[in-house]
Amino acid sequence: MLQVPDYEFWFAVGSQHLYGEEQLKSVEKDAREIVEKLNESGKLPYKVVFKIVATTADSITKFMKEVNYNDNVAGVITWMHTFSPAKNWIQGTKLLQKPLLHLATQFLNKIPYDTIDFDYMNLNQSAHGDREYGYINARLGVNNKIVYGWWGDEETQDEIGKWEDVAVAYNESQKLRVVRFGDNMRNVAVTEGDKVSAQIKFGWTVDYYGVGDLVEEIKHVSEDDVNAKYEDLQKDYTFVVGDNTPEKFEASVKEQLRQYFGLKAFMERNNYSAFVTNFEDLWGLKQLPGLAAQLLMAEGYGFGAEGDWKTAALTRLLKIMSHNKQTAFMEDYTLELRKGKEAILGSHMLEVDPTIASDKPRVEVHPLDIGGKDDPARLVFSGSAGDAIDVTISDMGTDFKMISYGVDANTPTEDTPHLPVAKQLWTPKVGLKKGATAWIREGGGHHTVFSLALTEQQLADFAQLVDLDFVGIDD
Repeated sequence: MLQVPDYEFWFAVGSQHLYGEEQLKSVEKDAREIVEKLNESGKLPYKVVFKIVATTADSITKFMKEVNYNDNVAGVITWMHTFSPAKNWIQGTKLLQKPLLHLATQFLNKIPYDTIDFDYMNLNQSAHGDREYGYINARLGVNNKIVYGWWGDEETQDEIGKWEDVAVAYNESQKLRVVRFGDNMRNVAVTEGDKVSAQIKFGWTVDYYGVGDLVEEIKHVSEDDVNAKYEDLQKDYTFVVGDNTPEKFEASVKEQLRQYFGLKAFMERNNYSAFVTNFEDLWGLKQLPGLAAQLLMAEGYGFGAEGDWKTAALTRLLKIMSHNKQTAFMEDYTLELRKGKEAILGSHMLEVDPTIASDKPRVEVHPLDIGGKDDPARLVFSGSAGDAIDVTISDMGTDFKMISYGVDANTPTEDTPHLPVAKQLWTPKVGLKKGATAWIREGGGHHTVFSLALTEQQLADFAQLVDLDFVGIDD
């Protein structure tokens, strides 16, 4: 399984020396308690570390520099306990190169009417301290997240946790590497894109290798590893020999496992976490990677079909964001247009990974009437039901655009005996007609990432961090 570094987030609380040292000690005590309780809540996927009572421009600037140069730190969380003069934050915030969350909260969740006095008012000035701090972030044009609410509420903690996942995905995006085996599918427009612009915008490195490089890697795969993986596979999935001879079935599955080990070894050695293939470019391969791609995606690798490197990178990022839960490469496959039953059937020829499966996937071997290669093994299963999102990234020439909508996901109930693929059914929450029309008008492609684990707000937060045009299709 691909691992993400054990990131942490640094916490700074804003104040000033005007109120005296005793008040500053109280500020630090309260801030440390908030950090401790947030970490104990179970809502945050990454640890928060208290670092500083920020009272001067020099201390804030030094703090932000340390954040930038510490690779274990994914971002900063700030809270204005008292009124913190915002000119102190200008230089440090301008230097900050990592995600910033402004936690607009107050230590107590109520007004202590019976005991409130001027000492309390001086100490607990979050109500207007947040506005002073928010003003300077707006003036500087900072793409920060604002979470408003009492820090002890589960809703607030959940918002912080979801933002942490976005911030980690942002950090990982800066070093994400995609390997292209072959080029894009010929004459297709939407899978093309400016790779230099993508590196500037997202941090992605997108490299080309000939399919022969992969073929050479596969030659060195250990047959002992293939045989052991073949046995392990039977514990997780159901083997369906079907119309094949047992010998043909086993040979096909093991060929996919050779591709799996070859792809994985190549990516591990060269530090890639996403890859693309293309059925028009299979020189030296016996089969189009199917089961091989599915198994790698189940381990967290990103994938894009027909050379679609943008979707490969997006798949990897959203797998990071979702902790590889119920998030999969997808394609709009075919439509249900009967009134009252409108839906999209999503699938692909072979390569939808089983993190979204509602049933136990089956390993099957069938002909693939495209690519001109041997019959490939693949996982066949039905997707899951629930609230989900579907999202794509398009290169519009002058810039990139992220397009998404919320969907009602449904498990396909009808069998497709002549279409042995993984499949997922969904309907845009705004309705198929309105949603698909807007998607087409905005230039959204047919390759997407489908997730039952993420929200559109997380997508919007990521888009804001990278100055990406975000189109959320809703009412």
